Amino acid sequence: MSTHPRAAREVIAPGRLFVDDQGAVAQLHGVGIQKFGRRFYAWGEDKTNAGKFGGVACYSSTDLATWTAHGHALPVSPDVPDLAPGRVIERPKVLRNPAGTYVMFLHVESEDYSYARVGWAVADRPEGPYTYLRSERPLGNISRDIGVFADDDGTGYLLSEDREHGLHIYRLSADYLAVEEIVSTTLTPPSDHPAGPHGYESPALVKVDGLYYLFGSDLTGWSTNDNKVATASALAGPWSDWADIAPPGSATYDSQISTIVTVQGSQTTSHVYVGDRWDRDDLFHSAPVWLPVRIGGGAAELEWRDEWTIDTVTGVIA
Repeated sequence: MSTHPRAAREVIAPGRLFVDDQGAVAQLHGVGIQKFGRRFYAWGEDKTNAGKFGGVACYSSTDLATWTAHGHALPVSPDVPDLAPGRVIERPKVLRNPAGTYVMFLHVESEDYSYARVGWAVADRPEGPYTYLRSERPLGNISRDIGVFADDDGTGYLLSEDREHGLHIYRLSADYLAVEEIVSTTLTPPSDHPAGPHGYESPALVKVDGLYYLFGSDLTGWSTNDNKVATASALAGPWSDWADIAPPGSATYDSQISTIVTVQGSQTTSHVYVGDRWDRDDLFHSAPVWLPVRIGGGAAELEWRDEWTIDTVTGVIA
């Protein structure tokens, strides 16, 4: 492998912190990632204040390895109750709606996790600044960990963990600013699970060759577990049985999924598993675990590599 400094900077090493262009630890926790134009944009939880809201940090990259800091896309705002010091804001995710507005979705919480709402903010640029709109319990359901997905026809979806009823896939309004209906709900099997029937958390969804792949993590608090995937030919289901995405017992290489990034290149389309290795005693330094994930034929499989690179132009992983 080349020892040229640029090549070294482009290496992704699971379990090693990213450092941004300012030399600071990149706050890519619970992150959402989208590609707009030639750049990937990432919105992460700034854990400067540990578990309390420290702002939504925004970064951009052309290679998914070196990150330019853009400051806070959504800062702490004492005058906005949902964004005030002491609040808990998690899982920032962004979609661009068909009209070109960037819509940020948030898990908005109280310190005791009884608030359980999804929040919305909007901006005219991916890096913001975002204007906060409101929070709600979608269709009256509690909402904790979230994910988002835009289908080929531009329809937007919100994925939301509701442990009272299951993991919901909600169809959004045309502008992505409201929830319109539940498309499907999935539960963990079997019904005698130690936690009882419940929905997987930290959901992510991608579509490959016409098949939908829904990812999630079991409810084990800060402890990692064997994350799963289920598939369906339509978002309304029926969904397949949940299956492991990493060797059983590996606790997904000691990580929890945050999102799946699709890299459409000139030679191939690759997928990147983006996960967190949470350190509850030092959330600021919780390490990213990003790995190639092979998706196709109704299965998804993480490939462990100590170091790896991806050519985001060709899509080739090396």
